[in-house]
Order: sequence, then structure tokens, then C-alpha cells
Amino acid sequence: MNKSLDNSTNPIRKGIKDLWNAFMCENADFSKKNDIPFCPTTATELPTDIIPWDKAKAIYKSKIRSDKNFRYNAFVCFYLDDHKFDGKNGIWNNPQNALKILCHFEGVITPDFSTNQDFPKPLKIYNTYRMRTFGFWLGKNGLQVINNVRWGTKETYSYMFDGLPKNSILCIGTVGGSPRKHIDRKRFEKGLFELVNRYSPHTIIVYGSANYPCFQKLAEQGIKIKSYTSHTALAFKNLKAGDSYE
Repeated sequence: MNKSLDNSTNPIRKGIKDLWNAFMCENADFSKKNDIPFCPTTATELPTDIIPWDKAKAIYKSKIRSDKNFRYNAFVCFYLDDHKFDGKNGIWNNPQNALKILCHFEGVITPDFSTNQDFPKPLKIYNTYRMRTFGFWLGKNGLQVINNVRWGTKETYSYMFDGLPKNSILCIGTVGGSPRKHIDRKRFEKGLFELVNRYSPHTIIVYGSANYPCFQKLAEQGIKIKSYTSHTALAFKNLKAGDSYE
């Protein structure tokens, strides 16, 4: 990968478009093995709340007309189906629009581009690359950033754990299959303990339930575990209470 964007030594032909968002990686440090950018944690405090991207967009739309400088005390996460934040009009293809929205919020959990176990390896590496790249770029633009981490079986550690800071805050989403499904729990726990062994996070944020023995074990080791109820869970809770939800 050519990491230099210096036009004096690498002149760019007129009309060329940066389809791969190389501009996001300018001045980044890259891992030796997988060329994945290092994404520092720029957040200095834990989130007041964590809300999904679709809710952040709705808040932005409702507030921006009356207050162009509004601030909303919540980190934005992307624990959603990919089509809700990726694709033709998504955050990767229109990052400047995403930045315009995200800068009104307390901070960002880096995007959760899917790395499903049945995906081919190149796609899983690419989506890990995009997680770190987007996070690095947001941090470079002054946003408070915390890394989201995903993993699969043992062979994925070599790239899915690339580009993370040590002794920092990391975020994990438990709103999908792992570790809720027993069939995936052992795989999840092995990866979690390996992540801690490699990067020694002082705090792990959990979007979703942290009511699993693996998190209790880490808490007993002195790691701070802070969970945030997912908005899907809140919606079901409201429905059970008889409230309407849209």
C-alpha cells in the first residue's frame, strides 16, 4: 500500500477520485502484517449514554434547524444491520456527511462493519481495516473515539486485533449472536481473554448485556466493566410496559 499522499512525489492525474478513502489514512501508522491503521483511543471519559446511528441521525434532523451548534450527550455506535449505515449512501461512501452529523455528539464507537464467520477472509480483513480507518479519521478530526472490537475463531485474531491501543478503553457489542447463543459462547470467551492478554484494557464497555461469567472474571482481575442497555432492549421493555415505540 502506498501510504504517501504527497502530491509532489506522487502526482495525481486530474479527475482522479479517491474511491478507497486513502485520505483517511494520511499520517496513520500501519500494522506490519496486515496494513491496518492504528486507531488511538481519543476519548478521555466514559460515554454518558450510547445510541445507535439511526437514532443519532433522527436527533440531528430534529435539532439542526433550530440550533446549528447543538450538542447531545451520547456516544454513537453502529451495532446495526450494515445496510443501515453502509452502502451507497452510507458512512464509508459519504464520510463527510457522517462527520457533519457525528460532530454534534459526545463521541463515537468505531463502526461495526460485519466480520461474520462465514465471510471470506479478505472481506473480514477489509472490514476490520475500515473500522480502524474510520475511527482514526474521526479522531484526527477532533472527535472522541473508542474502538469497537470483533473477532471470530483463533485464526482471526491476527487481523481483527490489529490497530488497537494498549492500556485503553475498548468496546464490545453483545446484541448479536455472541455470547448470547451458547454455541458461540466458548469462542467468544476465548477471544475476549486473548484480547485482554494482548492489549490489557483498563476498561471494557459493553453495549448490551454484560451478565456473563467471562465479564465477571475480568472484573475480578481489576478491569472495569461498564455495560449500556441496547436501544433494542429498551424498546422491548417499553412495549412490555404498554408504551408505543416507533
